Amino acid sequence: MRRYLLFTALCATSFFYAQTALKNYGTMQVHEGGEIGFHTNLINDGTLNQNLGLAGFYNTVQSLSISGTNIPRFHNFEVAVDDNLLLNINTEVSNNLSFISGHVITPRNTPTIALDFVNEAFNVLEANTRHTDGYASFTGNNVFEFPIGDDNKLRPLITPVQTNSPKFSAAYFNEDPNTPTTFSINFNTNTFDDNLNKVSIDEFWDFDGNIPTTVILTWDEQSNITNLVTNLDNLRVVGWNKTTNKWENLGNINTTGNLNTGTISSDVFIADNYEIITFGSYNVNVIGETETNLIINNLFSPNGDDRNDTFVIEGAELIDNVLEIYNRWGNLVYKTSNYRNEWGGIANVNNVLKRQELLPAATYYYVFKDLEGDKTYTGWLYINY
Repeated sequence: MRRYLLFTALCATSFFYAQTALKNYGTMQVHEGGEIGFHTNLINDGTLNQNLGLAGFYNTVQSLSISGTNIPRFHNFEVAVDDNLLLNINTEVSNNLSFISGHVITPRNTPTIALDFVNEAFNVLEANTRHTDGYASFTGNNVFEFPIGDDNKLRPLITPVQTNSPKFSAAYFNEDPNTPTTFSINFNTNTFDDNLNKVSIDEFWDFDGNIPTTVILTWDEQSNITNLVTNLDNLRVVGWNKTTNKWENLGNINTTGNLNTGTISSDVFIADNYEIITFGSYNVNVIGETETNLIINNLFSPNGDDRNDTFVIEGAELIDNVLEIYNRWGNLVYKTSNYRNEWGGIANVNNVLKRQELLPAATYYYVFKDLEGDKTYTGWLYINY
């Protein structure tokens, strides 16, 4: 454990040290190769966001806190506070965070206050007894495993490779969504789409972001996946839709592990359309009929070679429907009624590129509404030239 510091106070009156807190009024900077150890609370009312060295919080006796009016940003960050480090203000990490002991706790009733990983930052050493108990966010393009949990229970959520450095945030709740402790509404696990059979009553995640993405959820024996399915092929990620106020199927494009421990990957969806997400089970009887009559081919190449040139939904021609296509940023690029498999990747709405121009090769997000069966299908598609 480091018990020394090397930093620059660029203003002679930049900080005030008392028995219970170090208060920064001016400008502090930990230079490259430098280290600073906090054994007391930090109140940051000055500038503390140009650090290039290591900052650590250490205490084996009592909890510590970070507060103030200005967000601190640490380059390399260590947390070794046995009774937890409490964040009363957003705290940023720009390179690496090491969980050594204790949790980093954020106020769950204020989701905007989070442990923020920026500039492709990452974390190590997280475990059941050391993680973010509350909200964490990530801004960047890399795969990111959110080091989140609830009390002494780590339950990561993973986002895949992105483009244009979007921001996502997440928190894990080890509680029944029917009776959540920090939400103003309940999430009735008996209210769901016809293509679902059951929704978990053991745990859920709050996941936020405004661009389409897939997500990976993790489970262990305490998740009670066996109460939902006997075959992982029938497991689904499900989300509480903010508009319909019911649980919606968010898909299963891959699972790993077994019924006691594993992961599941969702289809593409926009997190901000859903209050929370968790596990659910597939209604085999209803979905079996749907898959027989409606097959969505989510890869096409509109390059004029007369092969796979349009987005095909087999069975769409048999029903009244509405098709909407969105780009990664959640912008509508195409919309039509009574779709008949004619879309060749050309935008038909303004404010995207130009109307009637081919969209770039990329992943997009579709919403297909079956007006006759009153069902909505969502997922991803990929345009490749």
